[in-house]
Amino acid sequence: MSLFLQLAFLLSVILLSAKMAGYISIRFGQPSVLGELLVGILLGPSIINLLDLPFIEHELTETVAKLGELGVLLLMFLAGLELHLGEMRQNVRVAALAGLMGVIGPVLLGWGAGLLFGFNQPSAIFLGLTLGATSVSISAQTLIEMKVLRSRAGLSLLGAAVFDDILIILLLSVFLALQGEAAGMAGIILIMMRMLVFLVASVLFGLWALPWIIRRVSRLPISQGLLTISLVILLAYGIASEAFGGMAAITGAFLAGLMLARTPEKERIEAGAHALAYGLFVPVFFVNIGLSINLREFQMESLFLTAAITVGAVAGKWVGAGWGAKLGGLTTTESVQLGAGMISRGEVGLIVASVGMRNGLMTDVEFSAIVVMILVTTLITPPILRGLFMREQAKHPARKLEQVRAESEAQAIKDESKPEAS
Repeated sequence: MSLFLQLAFLLSVILLSAKMAGYISIRFGQPSVLGELLVGILLGPSIINLLDLPFIEHELTETVAKLGELGVLLLMFLAGLELHLGEMRQNVRVAALAGLMGVIGPVLLGWGAGLLFGFNQPSAIFLGLTLGATSVSISAQTLIEMKVLRSRAGLSLLGAAVFDDILIILLLSVFLALQGEAAGMAGIILIMMRMLVFLVASVLFGLWALPWIIRRVSRLPISQGLLTISLVILLAYGIASEAFGGMAAITGAFLAGLMLARTPEKERIEAGAHALAYGLFVPVFFVNIGLSINLREFQMESLFLTAAITVGAVAGKWVGAGWGAKLGGLTTTESVQLGAGMISRGEVGLIVASVGMRNGLMTDVEFSAIVVMILVTTLITPPILRGLFMREQAKHPARKLEQVRAESEAQAIKDESKPEAS
């Protein structure tokens, strides 16, 4: 079988399995992402080991992973398209406090757990950094399905995730610099300056240049030209975020969506990107998380360590981010919802953990414990979020979820019109 046919076979199995599992998950009252994650574990090395079948070339594992990475970029791009800058501005304070507290809590708990289990100081600190990471893509998918992404808790959650991403990257950069992986204090200052320059440049380009580009392209007789240029912008923002800003590509993808949400062609862009994302790339991303996890490698001697860091990861993020959200002005219910949405570590946690392995900061036993923690937090986040939002809706049946969305849109339009009125 040729390499192309092998890839076609893998994608057929992954997509069909993902959609079937997603449907079953919805039938049981859970978000489709939960089924996609579980079917990934079923197809992965833990049980079936799809990618290691005799007629499948090993190099296709990397191909599937890269397709999944495109999926998470598209997912965060769509999350950005769902929002307005006016809505994000309303939630800057709560997002900053939730992001800050959501990092401090799990980092301290992870550090303490590492010392308790006999880690040396650098390894204990790095364990804390791993627990501080957040992958909001899974929460974003759940909120999109429930049509509550534009609620106050949803908007603040996305903003807090951006702050979380920046803080973890800064702390990781400082830590590696102190470990001799960067040029000391000069390297740290350079990293911070790069982040600041990237964020400012991205916003300015999005405010001034992107509307003109989209307007011109939309008038040209090019087949799917608007979708194509939007995808190019998405990829360019993602590349710039990692290559120049020193941040995760998903941050750039989110910014690209946020900027394009201001254009008159937003609905057309969203329709095309949604079909492409959920028809191919996003299911591959969620299934691939399960494919990357091998529960057979889990060692029982690390059971207590796994339990400790999992409890610390959940409690630290939920309580820390929730407390920050409460200090920022959200209600208790909204704060609990936001904190729950920050629990998942997903691919971001795996990336941070892999950095630790490459730098000799953790053993195989410790890494397997972290992988199980990431798996647990990724799996429990969707049902917890769904339960919290459904319970709130049940308490206030007159206040439908669509009403929350409409109120957010009205407030955003009001905020956008203020400068013009002046």
